[in-house]
Amino acid sequence: MKDKRVLYVSSEVIPYLPETEISSMSFEAPRAVNSKDGQIRIFMPRYGNINERRHQLHEVIRLSGMNLVINDLDMPLIIKVASIPKERMQVYFIENDDYFKRKATYADEDGIFYPDNDERGIFFAKGVIETVKKLNWSPDIIHVHGWLASFLPLYLKKYYGNEPLFENSKIVTSIYNQGFTGTLDKDVNIKLMYDGIEEEDIVELKDPSYVNLMKIAIKNSDAVIIGSSEIPSQLETFLKEIDKPVLKFHNKEEFQEAYIDFYNTKVL
Repeated sequence: MKDKRVLYVSSEVIPYLPETEISSMSFEAPRAVNSKDGQIRIFMPRYGNINERRHQLHEVIRLSGMNLVINDLDMPLIIKVASIPKERMQVYFIENDDYFKRKATYADEDGIFYPDNDERGIFFAKGVIETVKKLNWSPDIIHVHGWLASFLPLYLKKYYGNEPLFENSKIVTSIYNQGFTGTLDKDVNIKLMYDGIEEEDIVELKDPSYVNLMKIAIKNSDAVIIGSSEIPSQLETFLKEIDKPVLKFHNKEEFQEAYIDFYNTKVL
């Protein structure tokens, strides 16, 4: 992996959020590439429950100040950055007060799923891509973790498809058993089509469940990694039907060699 550029886009990363399969692997995978002399960048949302002072986040003025249009509204984008202690790894945070300045990640204190989680995911995807464009950093691999990040493959392929910076980038999506019950906003298709995404590319999202959202991410990825020992049976079946490289589940103790080999031999 020497000098290969890997962009990690995740809905959760430790130490900024509690340990889950997603937040743990979103830290361990970049660390593995880093140890093999790869170049990495990590992006996650800047949720309101991330302690800015304790984690020493600071705004990157030259990257902030853009507005992203989401569902016909101009939403300001702020970029913050922090370094993971004891690791040579920087994390970039996508921030917007309307979408992320809440004291929880995906649901309120009563466990009620945020009704605008679809727009938050779209904003995150577009925010990451626009920031990487400003950095002028062309990744060899883009590895996506967590459902809130899973609009990114769709946007890269269907909205930024002619962007030369990503011309040779390969997209890998990790599939976890950490999803959501119910659905995203039923009008998510309308919001995506507002960005010029064709209706036939998002047919599954007429029913915007976790499984269907991940099917869209898989369809727009070049390879898939199974990140949990068990995943929804519909996704297991779907993965058997697609003609893409799929890496089976490896736990935290044994994943490193498998991931690096998969990147080198199946993705690149």
